[in-house]
Amino acid sequence: MTNAKKVAFLLAEGFEDSEMSNPFDEMVKNGHETVIISERAGEELQGKKGTITYTSHLSINEAKASDYAAVIIPGGSSPGKLMDNEKFQQFVQEADAAGITIAAICHGPQILAAAGILEGRTLTSYPGIASEMEKAGGRFIDKKVVVDQNLITSRTPEDEPAFISEILEQIGVNAW
Repeated sequence: MTNAKKVAFLLAEGFEDSEMSNPFDEMVKNGHETVIISERAGEELQGKKGTITYTSHLSINEAKASDYAAVIIPGGSSPGKLMDNEKFQQFVQEADAAGITIAAICHGPQILAAAGILEGRTLTSYPGIASEMEKAGGRFIDKKVVVDQNLITSRTPEDEPAFISEILEQIGVNAW
């Protein structure tokens, strides 16, 4: 019997390269099925540094939050491109309501704010958007990683080891 889980990555062009590649690689290494969800299936999505490209597996119109054990939202400019899309907001709302792990790093919490799920929650993010998180009802803390129920948030690429470790712990898999 396997402990493998299905993990969704919400992605658009301009993601922070390492905030996508490092969690993605760790999920694969730990045997999880990774699914990249974007606005259109088959989209070629390039990171902001231009060093890596991913192809989306599924359109947000076809995605169901209940199919996943975790949702990961890398930072960069990707979240800003997705946050006003009602389908992404609805996906995150459904994941949150079901208690599914939602992990967002850097600018990733912008999607959580747009989805209206931060009221009364404690989180961190890229410090430059802290006031945006507070306006959405969240309580911002400047720490490597913050866990509030099913939400895992981190600030920057330097926080990735703690971010990834927390995701793996929450979805119940030991990395070693």
